[in-house]
Amino acid sequence: MNPKDRPTETALPAHEHVYRTLRADVMHGVVLPGQALTIRGLAERFGVSMTPAREAMRRLTAEGALTLSKTGRITTPMLSVERIEELASIRALLEPELAARAQVRVHMALIERLQNINAVIEQMILRNDSVGYIRSNLEFHRTLYLRAQAPAMLAIVETVWLQMGPTMSRLYSSRQRPNAARNHRIAVAALMAGDETALKQAIATDVTQGLRMLIPNKV
Repeated sequence: MNPKDRPTETALPAHEHVYRTLRADVMHGVVLPGQALTIRGLAERFGVSMTPAREAMRRLTAEGALTLSKTGRITTPMLSVERIEELASIRALLEPELAARAQVRVHMALIERLQNINAVIEQMILRNDSVGYIRSNLEFHRTLYLRAQAPAMLAIVETVWLQMGPTMSRLYSSRQRPNAARNHRIAVAALMAGDETALKQAIATDVTQGLRMLIPNKV
């Protein structure tokens, strides 16, 4: 897991702790689309004053994870089909490139780690645990992409994941993905074989199949 998303670091300032925990909740779909949040409610949840709660919400709104209406109501965004397609297109462009850049720095310990994460993904699918699926799925991708040593590119991708988290959770909870881990297995095999073309294709396919899951009436 990215250190950004760890909620248990007690040494963090209050506003940073609130921000990271809420960020992880949004990215992993704990918070559903259209769910209203209040500064007071957030402050009460974390046992902090209004100031760190307000700062956390401000940062997440700037990242597109939260939406501020004209009336001041704060919610997670309800993504349109067009917005989902736009965000998924960014994934399809950037993530295969990140995977390719990571390939030259792959080692067996990393491959074993990816295989273990994929086993967890399959368990989450069997349990129909949408939040667990999203969390472990993003962990698989992030674990690979961190080896690319391309922090600016990864930051863009993580912002996309953040914006899509609530919508992914709602739709995945109502749709089964029995073969969702297959593309990951293909990607791991390509890593082991040093086959960049197959790796990029596996990642691109994984992202585009996810897009079809997110758009209503697409299969």
